[in-house]
Amino acid sequence: MSGDAPEARVRRRWRNLLGLLRRPKPVVGATPADVVYRENKMELLRYRARPEGVAYRTPVVMVPSMINRHYVLDLRPGGSFVEYLVSQGHDVYMVVWGVPTAEDRHLTFDDVCDGYLGRAIRFAARASARKRAHVLGYCMGGTMSAIHASVRPDPIATLATLAAPVRFHDEALLSQWASMPSFDVGAMVDAMGNAPAALLQATFLMQRPTMSLAKFAGLVDRAWDDEWLDAYLALETWANDNVPLPGEAFRRYITDLYQREGLLEGSFALSGVPVRLENLRMPLLAVTFEHDLIVPAKSAAELVERAGSAEKERLHLLGGHVGAVVSRKAAQGLWSKLSKWWAAHDADAVALTAEAPPEAPSAAPAEVPSLAPSEVTENVTASEPPAASTGDEKPRTKGTARDSKAPRSAARKR
Repeated sequence: MSGDAPEARVRRRWRNLLGLLRRPKPVVGATPADVVYRENKMELLRYRARPEGVAYRTPVVMVPSMINRHYVLDLRPGGSFVEYLVSQGHDVYMVVWGVPTAEDRHLTFDDVCDGYLGRAIRFAARASARKRAHVLGYCMGGTMSAIHASVRPDPIATLATLAAPVRFHDEALLSQWASMPSFDVGAMVDAMGNAPAALLQATFLMQRPTMSLAKFAGLVDRAWDDEWLDAYLALETWANDNVPLPGEAFRRYITDLYQREGLLEGSFALSGVPVRLENLRMPLLAVTFEHDLIVPAKSAAELVERAGSAEKERLHLLGGHVGAVVSRKAAQGLWSKLSKWWAAHDADAVALTAEAPPEAPSAAPAEVPSLAPSEVTENVTASEPPAASTGDEKPRTKGTARDSKAPRSAARKR
C-alpha cells in the first residue's frame, strides 16, 4: 500500500474519515478465555491453549493496572501480547479488576493487593504442574505485584514488571501533581467515595495537553491506511475506557507511595507486614521505556537496584508507556524477549529464602482442572506469528468479537 499513487491515498483518506461513524467497532480483548475464578468484581481469566497444547509447566499471570482495562495486553487479533504468548505455548492467566461501584469504596489496598491478587496468583499456581507461576505486572499492576511478591513469595516463580513505578518522587507531572500539598486525597475520597474515572483520565491527558490535537492530526494524515486505522481505533477504545478506583485503596496508594515515598523509605506495609524490596529473591526482570512520560525509566529501574534477587536484570527499550507494549515492533522485541525469558525459567524453582507471613484468608474459587501430563509438551514453541499492529460465568467462545462497550467483557459469552 506504500506504493499507492497519491490520488488513491487521498480518496481512501476521505472515504475512511467520512465513514468513521459507520466503521465497525474495533475487535478488542478477543483471545478466547474462560473465567476460572471470581471474587467480588475481580475475575481471573485463563486463556485457551493453542491446538497442540501448552509447552511450559509454569503459567504466566498478567496483572494490569487497576486504572485501565486489561485488554491493552490483548488489544486486537494480530496485535495482542496475550495472543502471541498463547501461540508460543504459554499457559496465560489475566487478572481483570472489574469496575468498582459505590459498595467498593471501603476496599483497602490490602484487600486488593494481598487478598484479591494473592488468591488469583495462588489459584493459577495450584492449577499448574509446577505449583508456581510467573507474574507479570504492568504499571500500577507491576508495583502491586512487587509489593505482594516481597511479602508472599512462595507461589511466585519469577517476577517481571513493565513500566512499574517504585520511586514515586520523580520529575513526572503525575508524581508532582499527586504529591502537591494542595491535593487533599482524603477530602476527595470522603466526598466522592471512589476515585472517578474522569479524574484519572484527566491526569494522563495533563501529561501532554496537546495530545488530543496531535492524535487528530495523525488520524487525518494516516486515515488512508486501513490497517493503521483499525489499530488506532482499537487503542483509542482502550485509552478512553477508564474505570474508577476503590476510594480507600486510592487514598493509601497516593498518600503512602506518592506523597510519603513509602516503598523506598521502608514505611509501607501490606496487611501489617513491612514491605522490604530486598526480600525479593525470585528471578527479576524490570522493563523500562526510554520515552515514558507516565513512569520515568529511573523510577521503574529502582526495583532492580533494591531487590535482593541473585538473578535480576533491567531491559530498557525505546518507546513510550503504551506504545512500546502494543506497537508493530513489540512482537520481535518485548514480547519475544519476555517469552524466551519465561521459557528459560521453566525448570524447578530455587528455594526462596524470604520468610513469608501467614496468607490472607482464601475465598471459595471456581474449579479449574490442572493440565494433564499429555497437555504439557516439550519446550518447542510455535512459529512466529505476524508482527503486531499498533455477572455470569459463561466462557468466551472462539470466532466472535468483544463488544467494546461491555463493562465486563471477560465474563460475557462472545
